[in-house]
Amino acid sequence: MEFMSNLQHGLDEQKPSLFELLSEQQLAGLIPPSLRYLLAVATHRRPRYLLRVLNSFDELYALLMLAVERHYLQTYGGGFTENFYGLKRERVLRIKGGEAPRASRAAPTLMRETLRLKERDIWKNLAIMVGLPYLKRKLDESYDIHVPQASILGPQYNRNTLPPNATLRERIIYYYKWFLRNVYPSINAAYYFSLLAFNLAYLFDNTKYFSPFLWLVGTRVRRMGQADYRAIALAEQTPVTPKPRPGNRPGQANSIWHPTNFVTIIYPRLLSSLRLLLPTSIFALKFLEWWHASDFARQLSRKATEGLELPPPIVSGMPITKPPNKKSANDSQKPENQPRPSQSLPTNTVSLSSAPPQQPASSPPSPPSAPPPFIQPQKPSPPISATTNLPILTVPPPTPQTSSLCPICLGAIQTPTSAQTGYVFCYTCIFKWVDGVHERQEAFMAHGSGEERWGEDDEDEFESQDEDAERGVGRQGKWESGKGRCAVTGRRVLGGTEGLRRVMI
Repeated sequence: MEFMSNLQHGLDEQKPSLFELLSEQQLAGLIPPSLRYLLAVATHRRPRYLLRVLNSFDELYALLMLAVERHYLQTYGGGFTENFYGLKRERVLRIKGGEAPRASRAAPTLMRETLRLKERDIWKNLAIMVGLPYLKRKLDESYDIHVPQASILGPQYNRNTLPPNATLRERIIYYYKWFLRNVYPSINAAYYFSLLAFNLAYLFDNTKYFSPFLWLVGTRVRRMGQADYRAIALAEQTPVTPKPRPGNRPGQANSIWHPTNFVTIIYPRLLSSLRLLLPTSIFALKFLEWWHASDFARQLSRKATEGLELPPPIVSGMPITKPPNKKSANDSQKPENQPRPSQSLPTNTVSLSSAPPQQPASSPPSPPSAPPPFIQPQKPSPPISATTNLPILTVPPPTPQTSSLCPICLGAIQTPTSAQTGYVFCYTCIFKWVDGVHERQEAFMAHGSGEERWGEDDEDEFESQDEDAERGVGRQGKWESGKGRCAVTGRRVLGGTEGLRRVMI
């Protein structure tokens, strides 16, 4: 890619190729999902301590990268991943062409200090390096959650209407969803189109910026030169000695836990050590990828599991059966026809150590046993709410024959969506059920459907329910409609409709 620009304007050793810049961006984009995956695996083991951290991962990661990127911009002149590729950021001179080639060759150290990022430029770059990716991740996540609801449910189920007496929070949420549906797709398309335009212009050397946001802050990306490496090596070799303060005890300022020492010595060295952690983690990732893809790992794991005997799974409601006892080595050596001490010898043999066997006395035949009484199976009881102590409306769980049908509408599953309990429904059915406006719920609460009676076998109760239905009382106050709960188990769905997840089949 350097060849395209060098054909027109000559060789520029300080200008990085577009391939280097795109590789750096790709590496920076792989760090958040990798850390999120590692945190999710650790949360499965320690959910009590790490669940809140995982739920606030985007905010914590933004704060962490704010500290890391600020340190690398101040110390090395470039970002964390940019330093891995030997890149830096510098200001653009406000002169014609923005270049001073003669001054760069004659006094590279002076030009480096002149083009170095100031404190104001560092915060501008942090806004586009940390703030902009965080904002885009949150907008993309909200768009993926709210927009498919309107497209799948259809216009007949429009819940995004502003109530007449809406609060300030409801107004903000309403206009935010309206922005996601109508405005954000155009902004997202303009964002990617501007990136493509600047990349093409940078490829043919028509601009010094490969991103429109670098053009806005007046910063460009360059390769690090000899003056940069000498300045960084000199800064790392210079020892940082804390200044003694009046009132400190002898030796107090030399402790690593002293706040001054931690901020001036330990904290910068800890962040600088990430330069070694990044290539080491990449090497470890590639090694694990090779290990799991090689035949040697499969053969080794197969040999390690040959001698393992896994116990049978324990299923609730079934009796626990003990595995059969294995015969020991001594028992296997004994012949099968050798009599055991507890067994009696055959009748045609004589034992010298015991009395002759006696014939058992004949016992009278036992009378025939009566058949067991018929027990009528009981209907299942509905789940009971722990807060209201009322029964909760649920639907029967699917059977192996009806596993491909939606438990709510009893039809073929359209747009499969799973609740947190693991059951799969139609997206429209479970969304309306959790929202509490499904037709089956409304009919049951109004006594207008033939729902299950949940063991209500009393005829007097049937008559009282029919009288309530004629008066229009319904089951309000006697049952819960299942709003905010799983339609099969009756368990609470965390997050409401936002806790539903579509299933890719």
